[in-house]
Amino acid sequence: MSHSPHPETAARRDWISALAKAPPGRLAALLPELPAHEMLRAPEIGTVMVQGRIGGTGAPFNLGEMTVTRCSVRLSGGAVGHACVQGRDKAHAARAAVADALMQTDAAPQIAAQVLGPLRQEAAEARATRAAKAAATRVEFFTMLRGEDA
Repeated sequence: MSHSPHPETAARRDWISALAKAPPGRLAALLPELPAHEMLRAPEIGTVMVQGRIGGTGAPFNLGEMTVTRCSVRLSGGAVGHACVQGRDKAHAARAAVADALMQTDAAPQIAAQVLGPLRQEAAEARATRAAKAAATRVEFFTMLRGEDA
């Protein structure tokens, strides 16, 4: 039985994804000042196994390992934030975790407008640019009926 996640869970998953995929420098520019926070899990570098599927629907197989950095923080008000980002950027993981925690406080509308909004817009523009470049190289193939096959 398949069901959709709770709306708040889906929303949190969405903003955590946007923060993790954001270019580290851009996230730092949008959120330069971090509020006081306690490190529950200091940024630590590790690896995760990446799985793939042939055609997106086949049986999963282990593709290889990817380096990630994870971090967990608690704000002075008690909100806890988590982040897991690709690569070895400890500052990016810490900033994303603080942003996740802030999104669970009264500061959420401000963070959504000033940080997540621009990140999502820039990500959409980058996807559109990639799609346009890929479309420009698309080749259409067709088969002509040969005379002796008729």
